[in-house]
Amino acid sequence: QVHVVESGGGSVQAGGSLRLSCAASGYTHSSYCMGWFRQAPGKEREEVASIHSGGGSTYYADSVKGRFTISQDNAKNTLYLQMNSLKPEDTAMYYCAADPRAVVVGHYSPCEYNYWGQGTQVTVSS
Repeated sequence: QVHVVESGGGSVQAGGSLRLSCAASGYTHSSYCMGWFRQAPGKEREEVASIHSGGGSTYYADSVKGRFTISQDNAKNTLYLQMNSLKPEDTAMYYCAADPRAVVVGHYSPCEYNYWGQGTQVTVSS
């Protein structure tokens, strides 16, 4: 059974940094997609950053470009989000999601995020 677990959230002052980690388990091959999403109170969930291994692409929301860096350790099926120059508007619950399908060379399809973690809170104070 697939499980996704985030860690690394916390409270930080504006301008500070945090690193989130996400471990996916229940399968041994590299994930087709893994991504970070966030949801602030009263707002819709938004995609922050993701890696589409099947398509060979990386996505960043405009609001985090140049400040956040997504990376993954395929051997450990672990996803990271390095967040620098944090702003109060980055305050949200951050969720990790995984699409555990195996990458097939020459085959492309959109990400299907069927497995989600419980979330980790990030709070940035001004």
